[in-house]
Amino acid sequence: MKILKARWRALTILLLLGLGQLPREALAVPSFASQTGQPCASCHVGAFGPQLTPFGRAFKIGGYTLGGGDGLQASIPLSAFALGSFNNTSKNLPAGTQPQHYDVNNNPALDQISIFLAGRVNDHVGGFMQFTYSDINNAFHLDQVDLRPYTTTFDVAGNELRVGATINNVPTVTDPFNSTFAWGYPYVLSSLAPSPTAQPILVNGFVGNSIGLTGYGWYNRSLYVEAGGYQTLSPYALARLGTTYGAGQSQGVAPYLRAAYEWNWNNQSAHVGALFMQAGVYPLASERLADPSNGSNQYTDAAVDAGYQFFGDGTQTFDVYGIYVREHQALKGSAASQNQANGTAYGSSYDLNQIRMSTSYWYQNTYGATIAWQKTWGPANPVLYGAAPVYGSANAKPNSNAFIFEADWVPFGKDGSWAGPWANLKLGVQYTAYTEFNGAATNYDGFGRNASDNNTVYLFSWLAF
Repeated sequence: MKILKARWRALTILLLLGLGQLPREALAVPSFASQTGQPCASCHVGAFGPQLTPFGRAFKIGGYTLGGGDGLQASIPLSAFALGSFNNTSKNLPAGTQPQHYDVNNNPALDQISIFLAGRVNDHVGGFMQFTYSDINNAFHLDQVDLRPYTTTFDVAGNELRVGATINNVPTVTDPFNSTFAWGYPYVLSSLAPSPTAQPILVNGFVGNSIGLTGYGWYNRSLYVEAGGYQTLSPYALARLGTTYGAGQSQGVAPYLRAAYEWNWNNQSAHVGALFMQAGVYPLASERLADPSNGSNQYTDAAVDAGYQFFGDGTQTFDVYGIYVREHQALKGSAASQNQANGTAYGSSYDLNQIRMSTSYWYQNTYGATIAWQKTWGPANPVLYGAAPVYGSANAKPNSNAFIFEADWVPFGKDGSWAGPWANLKLGVQYTAYTEFNGAATNYDGFGRNASDNNTVYLFSWLAF
């Protein structure tokens, strides 16, 4: 046992050092269940996740350090999952626009296989790292990372104050609430179907291509505050980690702030919160090379979010989440490049808005149903959006509107489940309906494609072990 723990400590140190030298999805990781001696349903709504219960939020904020499991398996910090699917869109993709090795429609897919190094090192150190292979792009990469190098508690005015630090690579991956982006709905989504182009930089601009350092405090198990910054990695590091730049290469450190307040009462829970991120980035010359010659783009994101959960006696669970983000864009670098290339005179100041809402119901943490709504809107932005088959915008507007419906079955993950805690399964069917896509309902791309042509049926099987 001592040898195993020593190896885990050594490996964690090496990974921490590796992230320091080198410049999407976790769930109810079985190694956490084994470590704590608790079934997946203790931490996760629906016995699978990633929706967290109050117990699950405390486990995460506690740095993934809680013990309680017995035997050798409680000290093994390894888990894995496999996600497979079948994808159908209302209209075939034009030939040549589909991902390589796939047909224009009706595709089975191996979305991803992930291996997790996830668990506690001691009472003050824990975390997880996810390594993923996807058959869709036939690539292996370092996925989500949330390392907690130190956390501890203090007594302040008779109440507990927990403080900690994180090393991570995705804004909001450290967040304990399921209204934010890394852990918000949809928890899985088709990677083969078209998706709207416009997204705030807080959503996907720094996913997997950055390193973030943040510190946090949690007072009286109610007030949560986190602050830190993110900076993109070097092209050399990106190539070796199997990822690329998102919106561009960061111009220094991008500050990140998060605050939320949580109430828990009578088997219910609620929270309200806010997020802020400001990032300067150099636009891209290619997927791993930036072009600083025309200056940088500046993105300022401010978001408010809230959530409510009802647990009752555990037979029926209900939750609702919402988040609104407003982004101001000062696109001086991209506007200058466009104007030089096309002889135009585009302005550089734009705004982008997005709202996401979801509500779900679970019976006995086994049968679930979810309804969600996502809307993105803003003025026409010819600097970032233009006409192109399927993925373009003929009127340069970012507007999209989608409704998502999902039904799930999770047969395991509860007390006494088969092969618990080392086997869990989620089977689901999801339907996404668009009333607007990349700026319009009809002929949105300028090549005859309608928003409803991208309506998608997504059947998935998600196995954790």
